[in-house]
Amino acid sequence: MQNILVVVDMQNDFIDGALGSKEAEAIVPKVVEKIKGFDGRVIFTRDTHGDDYMNTREGKHLPVPHCIKGTHGWEIRSELSEFCKEQPVDKPTFGSVELGEMLVKANEEEAISTITFIGLCTDICVISNAMIAKASLLEADILVDAACCAGVNPESHKNALEAMKMCQITIINE
Repeated sequence: MQNILVVVDMQNDFIDGALGSKEAEAIVPKVVEKIKGFDGRVIFTRDTHGDDYMNTREGKHLPVPHCIKGTHGWEIRSELSEFCKEQPVDKPTFGSVELGEMLVKANEEEAISTITFIGLCTDICVISNAMIAKASLLEADILVDAACCAGVNPESHKNALEAMKMCQITIINE
């Protein structure tokens, strides 16, 4: 049985860039420690937009250009990039169907015991990807480490954790 850690969108723009926050900055050392202590496969996701971001549906609802491919803001935070041993899953929106397919394939090769999610933002991309994993792998334990996540704000972070609990996703380190 294998364990997988999914590090969601720990990119400069979400930490101290265009959409950064003090809560996001505060989890960076915890995320580093979580990855260092994790015994299993580590997969990073990377929010990825093009120069046409403002013309996209997301750009019309969130008119803040961020994570534009090739920019400093798009890059994985430097303290974390050394732990990125395989190509990150680039995702053009909140949840990644590609990540779900990758997890299903990994499970076919060797059964997955747990998939743990950490990263940003709890209330948008973490919850979206945790729900995709839950729907893709019915018997795997899906966990979210609350201490290694931050939301758009503390209230929406807590709301997302509660929503995931209702969907039988285990929340740890709350």
